[in-house]
Amino acid sequence: MSGAVRRAVVVPGETRPMSNRLSKRTQPADAAHPLDWMAGDGLFTPQGYEPGYDYPLVVWLPDRSRRFDIGRAMKRLSLRNYVAIAPDFDPGAGDEPLWDSIERVCDRVSIHPRRIYLVGQGSGGTEAFRIACRHPAAFAGVVSLGGLFPLDEGLFARLADVRQLPMLLCCHRTACVEAARQTDRTLRVFHAAGAMLSLRIYPGAQALSKAILTDVNRWLMDEVCGTSAPVPSAATP
Repeated sequence: MSGAVRRAVVVPGETRPMSNRLSKRTQPADAAHPLDWMAGDGLFTPQGYEPGYDYPLVVWLPDRSRRFDIGRAMKRLSLRNYVAIAPDFDPGAGDEPLWDSIERVCDRVSIHPRRIYLVGQGSGGTEAFRIACRHPAAFAGVVSLGGLFPLDEGLFARLADVRQLPMLLCCHRTACVEAARQTDRTLRVFHAAGAMLSLRIYPGAQALSKAILTDVNRWLMDEVCGTSAPVPSAATP
C-alpha cells in the first residue's frame, strides 16, 4: 500500500491509525454545516448532526454515465444515520482524490474511523469492489448497486483481509443472461474463497429506488450495530 493510502485511510495495526488522528482533530466553529470547506466532495450531513457523535461514513461512487444527486439518494437511504460524500474522481487517473476526500471529511466531521463504507452504483459499484478488495482493512463494508464483481483481476490477493470484509451485491431480476452468469460465477468464487457476499435480487431496474436503499440502510445498520436481521431477497420498488 502506498504512503498516500496509509495517510488517508484506517488500517488496523498502522503506526498512525485514523482513530488517533481523529481524537486530535480541531472541529471548525460551523461544524454542523461544513459545506463551505467540502466543496467539490458532494458532502451530506445528517439531520440533527451532533459533533460529539462519531458517524458512519458512506462514500458514494456513482455510475459516471449517469447524473447523481447525493441529497436525493440519502433521502431514500437515511436522513439521520450517516455522513456521506460523493468524491469527484476519475478511477482511470488513480485513487488519490478518493483518499483525499475521505481524509478531508474525517478531519472536519465526526466520523467513526472503522465505519467507512463504499457504496457504488453501476460502474461505481464495480469500482467499489476493486478499491475495497485492494484495501480491505480500510473499509467496514462495500455495497454494489448493479455493478458486477470484476472476477478476473486478482482481487483476492489479500484473501485473509478480504474474508473479513462484508459485501452486498444488489441485482435486478431482469439482468441480461451474461450478467446472470457472472453473478453465478461470483457466488461460486466467494463460496470457494470463504469470503462474505450477500446477494439481493429485485424486480425493478432502478438501482436507487426507495425499496433497494431501504434494504441497503438496514444492511449497513446491521453491520454498524453488529446485528443481523433477515431481509427478503426481493422487494417491490
